[in-house]
This record gives sequence, structure tokens and C-alpha cells, in this order.
Amino acid sequence: MPESIHAKSTGSPPSATTATTPRESLRAIALASYHHAQSNPRALMYGKPLDEAKYDASRWIAEPFHLYDCCMENDGAAALILVSAERARAFRGKAAYVLGAASGSGYRTGAMPHNSPQYGSASFATVAPELFRMAGIDPGDVGVVQSYENFTGGVVMALAEHGSFKPEEANRFLTLDNLIAPSGTLPLNTSGGNLAECYMHGFELVLEAVRQIRGTSCNQAPRNDVALVIGGPMVTPVSNLLLASEAAAQ
Repeated sequence: MPESIHAKSTGSPPSATTATTPRESLRAIALASYHHAQSNPRALMYGKPLDEAKYDASRWIAEPFHLYDCCMENDGAAALILVSAERARAFRGKAAYVLGAASGSGYRTGAMPHNSPQYGSASFATVAPELFRMAGIDPGDVGVVQSYENFTGGVVMALAEHGSFKPEEANRFLTLDNLIAPSGTLPLNTSGGNLAECYMHGFELVLEAVRQIRGTSCNQAPRNDVALVIGGPMVTPVSNLLLASEAAAQ
């Protein structure tokens, strides 16, 4: 089987664009998570770096996914406090404000997988536009992303469906240099994500988005006023969240 996946753009099936994502793009996502984990003492993979050779030599799980394309399973806990904006201003720490949150799936996503009209989708075709409509911002306003990685392939499709790049631009955009903080165009999973920090069913991604807004991340993104959290690509329903600083939330 070719070492690639297919990602379909949002929109109606007749006008959808199909793009082929090579192994190097999947590898870049995994390497970015492990790169960020090396600066995060909380991460399970702290002190266990991953390089291209180690990734390439790892065993297949299910083509096109290697071992390091798949999330971990571990025990742990995560929590956050959600209050009104007025009450948040009375707290000592800097608050992260909720710009928008959306959950759902696309048309007939619940059908048997091979009967879904948008088979090559992460299920955000309708959910992502609703999130940005609610928040009143565009994808270009997002400075950092925390994306659930059940598999690296789902991240590719989810980012495309959130407008981070067009499907046909995925191969050019998804490089390690573009995905790491502080120098990357769009830092991704800056605490290590499901792949390298821990697997708290994606809840740790929300906590890292809050750290980015506060400026307390171990891998601070230069544009941290708006953070996108993507939950559960390739399943149904999916969910997403936009957090922002107080200034960006005005």
C-alpha cells in the first residue's frame, strides 16, 4: 500500500478536492509533538526524543501509520475551572476567554463508514465554519493549534477543514519547521499532545491552549492571543474550541 493518505476539502462533494499526503507530512506531525515534549517535564516522552530515522524504523500499526503516528494509552487526570468573564477578572491568574465552541458532524457521518458521502473527512466540514462564525474571526487569526491526535492522518484532515491550509497545500505546509514553537508558522501540540505528553482523551490539549493564552507554556507560540483546540477528528461527533486573551476577546 502506498505510504500516503487522502484528505478531502470541505464543501459539497462535486467541488471537493482530493489531495495525497505523503509519509513525510505525517512524520512532521509526530516529530513536532515529540520536539515539544522535550521541553515539558510533565510529558511522558520527556527525555525520549524522536528523530526521522527512529520514526521510519518503527513498526507498522496499520498502513500508512507507524507506531509513532498513534496516540498513547495511559492513566492520569486533568481539570480546569470555567466561570463567567466577570468572575474571571477577580482571579489572580490571567484568564483565557471562550470565543466559541462547536460540536457535531457532517452530513450522514453516522452512516456505515464506507457509505459516508465524504469518506475522506475528519468530520469538521460543517462544525469548523460554525465555530469561526460564532467566534467572529477567521482561521488566519489563529496563532497556535492543539489538535487531538488519535492518528496523525486525522490531524492533516482536521487542519485542512479548519482552513489552516487548502488540502492541496498540505504537503508544503506540514513540515517540522512550520509546526514547532517559537519559530513555526503554526505551532502544533506545543505540550506534546496525545502522542508525546499524555493521553487524557484530549483534555490536556485544552489545558495547553490555556497556557498559551496565559503565556506560561513550555513552548510559547509568538502569536498566542487565539488558540484553537480540535477534538476527535475522524470520529462522530467531533468538537472544537477557540480560546483567546481578554484583549482578543473584546
